[in-house]
Amino acid sequence: MSARYDFASDNTAPAAPEAIEALVAANTGFTSGYGTDPVSARAGDLIRQMLDADAEVRFVASGTAANAISVAALCRPFEAVLAHDHAHICTDETGAPGFFGQGVGLIRLGGASGRIDPAELTVALAQPDISHRQSPATLSLTNATEYGTLYSVDQLAALTQPVKAKGYGVHLDGARLANAAAAGFDLKQIKSLGVDILVVGGTKAGMAPTEAVVIFDRALARRFDARLKQGGQLPSKGRFYAAPFIGMLESGAFLRHAAHANAMARQLADAMPFRITHPVEANAVFVEMDEERLSALHSAGWFVYRFLDGSVRFMCSWATTEETVQEIGQVLQKLA
Repeated sequence: MSARYDFASDNTAPAAPEAIEALVAANTGFTSGYGTDPVSARAGDLIRQMLDADAEVRFVASGTAANAISVAALCRPFEAVLAHDHAHICTDETGAPGFFGQGVGLIRLGGASGRIDPAELTVALAQPDISHRQSPATLSLTNATEYGTLYSVDQLAALTQPVKAKGYGVHLDGARLANAAAAGFDLKQIKSLGVDILVVGGTKAGMAPTEAVVIFDRALARRFDARLKQGGQLPSKGRFYAAPFIGMLESGAFLRHAAHANAMARQLADAMPFRITHPVEANAVFVEMDEERLSALHSAGWFVYRFLDGSVRFMCSWATTEETVQEIGQVLQKLA
């Protein structure tokens, strides 16, 4: 029996038709390269409109590159990034922040369900600068978090305000920003929170591989293209990274598909016979499941991951159907 990856990750879903149609539409004629083309300009305008903010916008191939290059622009090599202990930059990017930042470090903070505990941030910010360790220069946040939970605008403000008071930078990893927005997070408040660089996730939202780097602090945009080029993230045919955003944003599919994924996660949670370990606020469901039952689920043809905290993660995507939720729900009921 071949494994099914419907709930393994929102990365395993195909690209949405709106994204593919925009790619096909962009595949005509000749145009300038390296992100200077009209397609990239249009996609950038749509993102600025969505955020109601003036900003520089660039398109890269992966979330890892987007995050690592962004924090490298906010830190010097002898400085560090404050981030949740289970943030993607800390657990899944193979040291990329340090690679792109020529030694930039990570300071890990705790907090329930992927959200940084403000008390831990306060302690970290109070540490004296000494020459024998990397002091913080940037805070990295994730919304929706790695555990599918959401920060409210007020919760984010409580974290960004003391950081900005120190003169430090703020990076927001929005790999699942569409899911956060569909759940009620106001995207137009992001700039006012003091975010310097935002990553708008495209891949997990249903696009072909692409992420948008939004630079609110225009001083950081100086020579940013050179930084991208050095990092192998300034593609000559840049319009093909930008085009999916046009299709998804002009049609409304960016939020519509995310709302669907969130709804499928709620349906799966309602059908779930195993104890749910984190609030279901976006498109993820985390459950308590022993190794025997997880192996049995794999043997039944469904592949899902055991996550960092030991729970088992089920991810829904734009392409998840009610029938598929019912199908895996029946299998889980038998296992339980």
